[in-house]
Amino acid sequence: MRQAIGDVLPFAVIVMVSPINIVAAILLLFSKRPLVNASCYFGGFILGVVAVVGGLTLAAGAISLDPGSDRSRGAAVILLVLGVALVVAAVRKFRARPGPDDDPSLPAWMEGIAGFGPGRSMAVGAGIGAGNPKNIAVALAAVVAVSSTELPGVQQVVVLAVYVVLACLGVGAPIVAVLVLGDRSDEVLEGWRAWLTRNSAAMMAVIYLFLGVLLIGKNLGAV
Repeated sequence: MRQAIGDVLPFAVIVMVSPINIVAAILLLFSKRPLVNASCYFGGFILGVVAVVGGLTLAAGAISLDPGSDRSRGAAVILLVLGVALVVAAVRKFRARPGPDDDPSLPAWMEGIAGFGPGRSMAVGAGIGAGNPKNIAVALAAVVAVSSTELPGVQQVVVLAVYVVLACLGVGAPIVAVLVLGDRSDEVLEGWRAWLTRNSAAMMAVIYLFLGVLLIGKNLGAV
């Protein structure tokens, strides 16, 4: 089981450090009900990640990805193609990153996020957790890696639970900062927001490249 946890650890870290996930939580901490809204967003994000992992796990169990089977090789081909696509996306993302004199912009839906209430904050969190293509791609890779092992079902669930916990830590970090630092957290969070916004494109390029190379390396020999 420890080997399986080690296999999914890089995938969890990719979601954990994703800038957009974290920036949304930071912006909600500057809203009218900061801890309530950010906590609802965090809860929604967890539910979204759990839903994706759970759905993909059920699908993998239904088609039986036993090691060495034709279906297991088919899944490896899909992940290999996904890895190549992510490497291409990484190059494009890096080339499109803002220059030193450019003003980095956030996604349009984030412009009014400070006015969100708890319900909308939770909905956005669930949408990002479950609907972000990168989160889905990473969850798919993690589920296939675990489902292709010979671990019993209970141990597979434990490994995927570890993945979910680690993947969601990044979104929870700003909330912890507020609880620990209190009023002093404003300056810290603003610094995080500015840095993540400025370097979002470059970070995503590195994340895409890392995930793409990882998927290619892990699945090339299984094809």
